[in-house]
Amino acid sequence: MEPRQTDIDRHTGETSISLSINLDGEGEHDIVTGNGMLDHLLAQLSRHGLIDITLRAEGDLSTGWHHLVEDTAITLGRAFRGALGEGSGIRRMGHAFVPLDETLAMVAVDLSGRSYAVLDLSLDDAMVETLPGDLVRHFLESFAIESRITLHARILAGMNSHHKAEALFKALAKALRYAVELDPRGAGQIPSTKATIQG
Repeated sequence: MEPRQTDIDRHTGETSISLSINLDGEGEHDIVTGNGMLDHLLAQLSRHGLIDITLRAEGDLSTGWHHLVEDTAITLGRAFRGALGEGSGIRRMGHAFVPLDETLAMVAVDLSGRSYAVLDLSLDDAMVETLPGDLVRHFLESFAIESRITLHARILAGMNSHHKAEALFKALAKALRYAVELDPRGAGQIPSTKATIQG
């Protein structure tokens, strides 16, 4: 099987991002965005999804974190879709429930080639340490659009905003890990009656 990895450099008038991912990694990560909470959340995605991620992101922070967070999600989504390729032999769908103390998060994904996000996170008016809670929502939405996946994410219980965000990213990691795994019963097959998951 070809290595499922890709490198992307994305430079705009607002941000400069260099990213490498390997879907068949060991959860190794080297992530620097300038926002410690975003780094922490992406580290959860890497470690629990067993996706190796090397990321450097810089942006025009005088306007806040929006551009950096959005462009990081866009770049990660495009890299994920590029590394996935045609998706031959994968399970395609995955879900996970992840507890973190008082919090319980649920994420379900379908690597269908169809971009859609349904998010019920109860973070809109909260701060997640240094990261506005609405940017957690926006990150997940942008990632789903650019990776061309269907993503459902919901906080089922919880009070602490840090716990909610971290549990969400751990659940996303677990769901993606299962969905990208090769299904021994479907070896070499595209998991769709359409014979494509490219949309």
